[in-house]
Amino acid sequence: MSQKVKNQQLVIFGASGDLTERKLVPAVYDLYIRGFLPENYALIGVSRTKFSDEQFRNKVVFNNKHLKGKASDQDKMEAFAKMLYYQPIDTAESSDYARLVDRLNELDDELDTGNNITFYLSTPPSLYDTIAKNLADNGLNKRHDGWKRLIIEKPFGYDLDSAKELNNELLKCFEEDQIFRIDHYLGKETVQNLFVMRFANSIFEPLWNRNFIHRVEITSAESVGVEKRGGYYDSSGALRDMVQNHLLQLVAMVAMEPPAQVDSHSIRDEKLKLFKSIRHLSKDDIKNNVIRGQYVASTIKGEDVKGYREEEGVDPESRTETYVALKFFIDNWRWAGVPFYVRTGKKLPTRVSEVVIHFKPNHLPLFKTDTVQNSQNMLIMRIQPDEGVLLKVGLKVPGAGFEVKTVNVDFLYSDLADSYLPDAYERLLLDGMQGDATLYARGDSVEAAWEFIDPILSAWENDPDIPIYGYPAGTWGPENADELIDGENMAWRSPCANLTNDGIYCEL
Repeated sequence: MSQKVKNQQLVIFGASGDLTERKLVPAVYDLYIRGFLPENYALIGVSRTKFSDEQFRNKVVFNNKHLKGKASDQDKMEAFAKMLYYQPIDTAESSDYARLVDRLNELDDELDTGNNITFYLSTPPSLYDTIAKNLADNGLNKRHDGWKRLIIEKPFGYDLDSAKELNNELLKCFEEDQIFRIDHYLGKETVQNLFVMRFANSIFEPLWNRNFIHRVEITSAESVGVEKRGGYYDSSGALRDMVQNHLLQLVAMVAMEPPAQVDSHSIRDEKLKLFKSIRHLSKDDIKNNVIRGQYVASTIKGEDVKGYREEEGVDPESRTETYVALKFFIDNWRWAGVPFYVRTGKKLPTRVSEVVIHFKPNHLPLFKTDTVQNSQNMLIMRIQPDEGVLLKVGLKVPGAGFEVKTVNVDFLYSDLADSYLPDAYERLLLDGMQGDATLYARGDSVEAAWEFIDPILSAWENDPDIPIYGYPAGTWGPENADELIDGENMAWRSPCANLTNDGIYCEL
């Protein structure tokens, strides 16, 4: 994040919504404080709400609880607020966009932004193609007098057909290299570090294949339930909400081949190859290798907790999954025969996201103790919280004999006291402003990911015999999810919230 961006404007559609106040404006403020914004810059909020410039500034800057913790300098806060503007329009009405065009031209004349504009769609997905079409109809997709970019939030479609339809509609209005599909998981430093760890360290690459790796395990657990998002979540579910985008992107980071160069085109080409190499699940595979669950009422630390079907906005007979675990294979030379296990869920014991590489045990164990015979070396890359890397190795316990104990060799980002860990949106917004699409999803990769997920959704919808298992809130999901893991006495890892204490004193 060392390069400054060119003079430009950022237009946020849906600017009166939660995401703008909670994430986008604080991220832009952090870029301003750290000196990454250009000399001439404007952020224009757009939505139906009738705000003036001052009212918008008060809402998202001066009265923003998500910004107050960051903003200790009142002068800087006021200077930042002057960069923010607001234009009320009905985004569904093409004629209203003339007012937006006039406002952008006025600010361009005033600030000399080179007519460089990024449009950020922080709106319901149903408006993506409508806004893109209206921008195009009003000439706001033209690049002859400055670049134009379109950033859209997930979900990128509801299934394969809708994803293809969305891509087709967007491509009628903007070129592929103008479209930036944002997945905030890819903006996390620890996710990017998966890529660097693999390809910057010669000790890993020779081991990163079927000859030395027994299995790959990816977990993204949340301790909260659906909270007040029950209505939205009940039409989505864990497979759509987490696996199709976030977790398959992690799979790509772990399993992709080395790119020819470290640039957006080469990296995204390798991701596409990886997605196309994932073996599609047959009907039997879906029944045997995919577990879906739904949390039910329980007691956690003495407190009664509602089940999913009792949550606000949720159908009392809902079959929407709040937990999913799946096993699949990647059919290429590197990973042939290596199972990949992915799970995610709500109301699990702790909030944690991590990638675990389980290495194969020695062919002939020399130290036949219970702790070593059933253990393997593990490389754990923690995405959140307590971000860092941990390697589990066996060492001799001091004293007579050869008693071996598994110990942790770890690195934590928090140990780098002088290092700044940017928020995911901060990194992704800056990349978008610079035109760097490396950490954004490309249309063909989005469709390839849906091609893998779509048959699972279809089977769940059309086969009533496929069960959905209840699991008590506060547990690690349905018990039979452990049956997915191949091998005697093998099970999913139970991660600690505190990475350093992992396996020693696990505090959830």
